[in-house]
Amino acid sequence: MKDIKALTSQSEYLPLESIFINPVSNTFMGNSEINTQWKALNYLSAPDYETAIAEYSIFEAIIKEHPPDVQFFSKDNTPSLDALYCRDASIATDHGMILCNMGKAARASEPNAQRKVYEKAGIDILGSIEAPGTMEGGDVAWIDTNTLAVGHSYRTNEAGIEQLKGLLNPLGIDVLVVDLPHFRGPTDVFHLMSVLSPVDSNLAVVYSPLMSIKFRNELLNREFELIEVPETEFDTLGSNVLAVAPRNCIMVKGNPITEKALLASGCKVITYTGNEISIKGGGGPTCLTRPIHRRI
Repeated sequence: MKDIKALTSQSEYLPLESIFINPVSNTFMGNSEINTQWKALNYLSAPDYETAIAEYSIFEAIIKEHPPDVQFFSKDNTPSLDALYCRDASIATDHGMILCNMGKAARASEPNAQRKVYEKAGIDILGSIEAPGTMEGGDVAWIDTNTLAVGHSYRTNEAGIEQLKGLLNPLGIDVLVVDLPHFRGPTDVFHLMSVLSPVDSNLAVVYSPLMSIKFRNELLNREFELIEVPETEFDTLGSNVLAVAPRNCIMVKGNPITEKALLASGCKVITYTGNEISIKGGGGPTCLTRPIHRRI
């Protein structure tokens, strides 16, 4: 039996031990379903199903090379294309999962679908964000094991943040609120992790033009080295990087400047083609995964 004291859910960079993913075959369901949804969900264009299946198979193979425990969410009866981005429906903590309340109405069924999977797997539920609060997992990131940054965005509102504080503050966890910009407006997919990806205890990939001065200075005060993503690589998800271990990263192919900067900082980088599964829907590798435990 594994020593649970050697595992944590409160990290974005430690070696992955267990993770959930939600395959394209569960969520896209075919070109007909894609064609009825993509415009309403504000995708850049309609993903091609067969190409998406091929892209995802490569992404899944990369993931399976790392954590020993890879599990799958079940196919929901009311799938949304966005359910592919399974990070958003829940938040992992050492005290159990927090189920989100999605700021995007079309994704409302996802947290309960994940609840059923967690309960079946014997994973504790710490609590839920309830209306009028909204919260999406892409808006939260562990800065250290006792500090959870949360973006105040169009997807995560003040009421949701207050509920999150109510769940975590009594456990000795500090919730660091980060104001996010209007940018492209309420229909765009823009989360905290659109501009921040911690890849080690003192290294983060960032897109500074859309970060608040206060939060960027907070990272610098905590002695983070910042890898700056250029404007030309923001829309291709250069700032959305999944760490499978310290300085061991997965990112979308087509961001050579950011990739080179990661390599120069001593990182290992694996890339995948993600035009259909990532770029069109605005969800990079952190969005495509729900890490549960990492090794301390």
